[in-house]
Amino acid sequence: MSFIDEMKKKANTSKKTIVLPEATDVRVIEAASIIGKEGFANIILLGNEEEIRTLANKNGFDISYASMINPIHSEKYNEYVDAFYELRKLKGIDYNKAKEILKDPVYFGMMMVKQGDADGLVSGAIHSTADTLRPALQILKTAPNTKLVSAFFLMVVPDCKYGEDGTFVFSDCGLNPDPNAEELSEIAISSAKSFEQLTGKKSKVAMLSFSTYGSAKSESTEKVIQATNLVKEKMPELLIDGELQLDAAIIPEVAKSKAPESNVAGKANTLIFPNLDAGNIGYKLTQRLAKAEAYGPLCQGIAKPVNDLSRGCSASDIVGVVAITCVQAQMM
Repeated sequence: MSFIDEMKKKANTSKKTIVLPEATDVRVIEAASIIGKEGFANIILLGNEEEIRTLANKNGFDISYASMINPIHSEKYNEYVDAFYELRKLKGIDYNKAKEILKDPVYFGMMMVKQGDADGLVSGAIHSTADTLRPALQILKTAPNTKLVSAFFLMVVPDCKYGEDGTFVFSDCGLNPDPNAEELSEIAISSAKSFEQLTGKKSKVAMLSFSTYGSAKSESTEKVIQATNLVKEKMPELLIDGELQLDAAIIPEVAKSKAPESNVAGKANTLIFPNLDAGNIGYKLTQRLAKAEAYGPLCQGIAKPVNDLSRGCSASDIVGVVAITCVQAQMM
């Protein structure tokens, strides 16, 4: 059974309601059709109902399983406006501005999650990461005991003996451009928890660099070393090592040569990149050259499950992210 099939199976044990605020995109419509037939989640599509149905019919997609809500015609619209105004009035938002903002399907969807009318939200097919995460942070806030919101990709590499049978978490690949040592340590801790939450397997964290155990020295390598030490102080039980080059992190034969005493080298399944450049390039290379499934950017550190999509996503990618979001909602 594939990783995403496992996610769907878990999702089906306690069905959650997920909001898709980009219902004018044909990929989202197709994903809703697939999810409806497979039955592992309840889907709410936001937008003009007539336009959504027309788009579905034109492309031959059955969305009879999904609910559709036009934010400005919703019976909850005024309730959500009131609640949003109370959340943001000290930030200079007046009531009329709150009414205007809540016409945006992403903001309306976040309020659905905030008010408990949905369990999670998936967006990003036509919105930037910032346009998805800004309303999430304004409305849902960060999770308790979380210092930093970050983004990871769940990577599933076919016919791969490395990681957890080809399954990895890559982080941060979508949000924090150049985290300092403290921020990098928080990304590592959150990513380890995300890996274990989604796979049920023990996380083995590699703090990646272009250096292994001091083979090169720079401000960047020192940051990675400092971050590794911070994680060991905060979570001494966590399996983590660094700084490690990628080959030393995941290939046992290289690990024996470069880091023979490491308890992580050659076995890492959670890869922490030193900055967003490296993380974003790394996941896209793996996705395109290894034909890996790349699910994300998935968010960690927000109080409720909200996940971003790559704007190059397919309908099947959206289906996979919805399944993961359901499992995260179950865990919360």
